[in-house]
Formats: sequence, structure tokens, C-alpha cells
Amino acid sequence: MKKIFNGIMRMFHHIGSFFDKWLITPITKFILRITDLFKDNSKSFERFLSKKSTLIVISLILAFLVFVLIDQESSVMTDQYAEILYKQPVTAVYNEELYVVEGLPKTVDITLVGEKRHIFLAKQSPSKGVSVDLTGLGKGNHKVTLKYTQKLKSLDYKLDPATVTVTLYPKVSETKSLTYDVLHQDNLDSKLSISNITLDRDNVTVKGAAYKLKKVATVKALVDVDDIASPKAGDITLKDVDLVAYDTNGEVVDVEIVPKSITAKVTIASPSKEIPIKIVPKGKIATGKSIKETALSISKVMVYGDQETIDDIEYLPVEIDVDGLQTNKTYKVTLKKPSGITEISAKTLTINVVVDSSTTKEIPDVSIATENLDKKYKVQALSEADSKVTVVVSGSADVVNKLDASQITAYIDLKGYGVGEHEVDVKVRGEDLKLNYKSKTSKVKIKISEK
Repeated sequence: MKKIFNGIMRMFHHIGSFFDKWLITPITKFILRITDLFKDNSKSFERFLSKKSTLIVISLILAFLVFVLIDQESSVMTDQYAEILYKQPVTAVYNEELYVVEGLPKTVDITLVGEKRHIFLAKQSPSKGVSVDLTGLGKGNHKVTLKYTQKLKSLDYKLDPATVTVTLYPKVSETKSLTYDVLHQDNLDSKLSISNITLDRDNVTVKGAAYKLKKVATVKALVDVDDIASPKAGDITLKDVDLVAYDTNGEVVDVEIVPKSITAKVTIASPSKEIPIKIVPKGKIATGKSIKETALSISKVMVYGDQETIDDIEYLPVEIDVDGLQTNKTYKVTLKKPSGITEISAKTLTINVVVDSSTTKEIPDVSIATENLDKKYKVQALSEADSKVTVVVSGSADVVNKLDASQITAYIDLKGYGVGEHEVDVKVRGEDLKLNYKSKTSKVKIKISEK
């Protein structure tokens, strides 16, 4: 700003000096001489100067002189400007079928130097951009000069960088099997799931320098759920699915892939199933008390998820804390989605628990089952007493009296046991979780042998 101000002051100083030397002083002298010549006839001279046409001519002459002066001064004071064009793309000319080029920057910065109006015109005018000619070069390292073509010759330019070292590698190719990844699957409606994806080809060709092809571990088609307009159950075809090559660490490898994209058929399903809700009491209820009844605001829910999970799930477990419970209580529970379940038709559940006095009942001759025994072994009880137990059931009298022996399972867990005789713990479980189950016999003796 200071330079501009000083420039303006110098311009006005030159103009003032010019007017003083070449206009005011000469005109003053000229008028004085004319006055001396016409002092005897001054009235006639005054009438001449007062004429309109005379004043117009004089004004035009003065205006022309001022224009010439300012034009000369502005020409003298014309500034040089510089402007940077950032990230201008670089193109290379070479045999793309034979070579791969590395070390060539994708973009460079160009500094244009010249008059502002010329820079403006240069920015508006089309140019051939920045290029480098690699034709005639063979494999190996080469130092090359980048060129910028601009029609305006009145400007100077500077490239950053102006010269670079590039490496030409012979181009080789390999065939790679094609797999896929699903992107943004969480953005899919929770009631929907992708059940299958079929690609229009099983393999692709990758091209590039030999050392880079060795890094390629897999080539994947990136199936993006966001590219599906209004997803719904059924088959959807996605075109122009991008392909990307990865190394063993999951990093992208910069190689040419032929073709660049493929078509994928995406099958969207909405697997669902209606299942009952099962209340699971947690904790130890108050001594002498038991749960007589659990009344639910809803008894069944519709669940959504992948087909395998839907096929395996039989009920939705809902835990309630009954530790120290002595009287009736109402629970309001937020339903949790089991693993593999993406949506539940209800979000909350109200449970009214009715508490009753506890009673006990013995269920005799419950056969002992085995669980988790290695398939290469077989097991037998050492005595008849070791094959059956009596189970003591405690709970509300109304519930206990309705209990059937088929609803009780006594078992021994043989995970990790090998050949020989063993004494193992007896465990009991029942279908009705409002009751407590316990074996009168805590341990039994068994013998494990090879089949």
C-alpha cells in the first residue's frame, strides 16, 4: 500500500512539474507578450478570448495535453504482477501399453508474471496445460522438464517443480480373482439385510510394474449400499461398481485394473420370525418367597435379522432383577436385540411380577443326561444310583403342582474329561424359570472309555 501511495504522489509531482514548465509558464509569457502587442487594442483582444468557440478550442487543447501527460505517466508506472495457479494437472505422453511411469507429480503450481490485464486474459484463455513428453525414453530413471503452453507471449511463467525425475517400468499383467466388500451396510433399513451378491465376472486383470503386482493380495468390488435408490426386498442391479486392489495389510495398491468397474446383482431380503418372550429372573428372591406369575404387556415380538440367526432363535430372553424381592412388583424393561438381530417390533415391555409363599416338591427318578462329551468316548454310570436322581423343586404351590417331570433336565457336563473313572457334579435345569431346581444327589460316579 505504501508503494502504491508513493507512486501516486510521484505521478502528481510529475504532472505538476509538467504543467508548470510546459503549460503555465509558457502560456503566461505568451499572454503577456500578446497583451503588450495589443495593449493599444485590449478591448478587441478581450472580445476574442470571451468568444465561446475560442474557449472550446482552448479547452480541447488543454484536455488533449492532459491526456497525453497521464498516458505517458501511467505507462511509465505500469507495475508487474504475479499470480499463482495452484494444482494444475500434469499430462504425460508415452507408450501406455509398454510402460508404467512413476515419480511424475499429478499437479504443479504455476506462477504467472506480467501486467494484471495480461494475467487476467491468460486465465480466461484456454491453454494446453502442463505436459511432459516421454516418447523415446526406455525403462529406467530419467530427468525431464515440464512444459507449460500459454498463447500469451507477454507473460513469464515459472513451474514448481519445473524438472522431475521419473522412472519407467515395463508394464506386466496378471489375472486376479475378484471378491467384494459391502460399504455403508449400517445405512440399510434395520428390517432389511443383504442375503447375496453376484458379480458379473469372477476375475480381473491387473497391470503395472512387476514389484507392485507382487503386493496385490486381493481385488475387491466395493458394493455401496448408498448407491441403491430406495432399497427394498428383491434383486437390485448396480452398474459401474468400483474395483480396488489391496495388499495383505489392507492398504490400496496403485495398479491398473481391467475392467475398471463391474456390474453386481444385490439380493435384499427381510427375514423375520415371531417368537415368544421368556422372562429370566436374576438374583435370589427373599427367603420363603417365590414368583407365582409374570404378566407381560406383550407375549410375542417380531424379530428381523440374517436368515441363519432367525432360524436358530427360539425365544427372546428378558432379564429382571428379583434379588431380595418380597412383594409384587412392576418392571418396565427396554428390549435388547440379541446378536444377529437387527430389529424388534417392540421397544419396551411391562412385566407385573406376583410374589407368593414358597413350597417344595420332590420329583424322583429323573434320568441323568450327559453333555459336551468328546465324540470318541462313551460313558456309563458305575451304579444304578449314579444314573438317576431326585430333584427338589421349590416355588409357588400353584406352579409346582402343575409341573411335569418332562420339563426337568438333570445332567452332567463332561467337557474336558477323558478315559477313566470320575466323580462329577450333577446339575439341573427346568423350562419354567419361576421355579428353583436342585438335585438331592450332588455328585455321581461315572466311567469314560473309548468307543
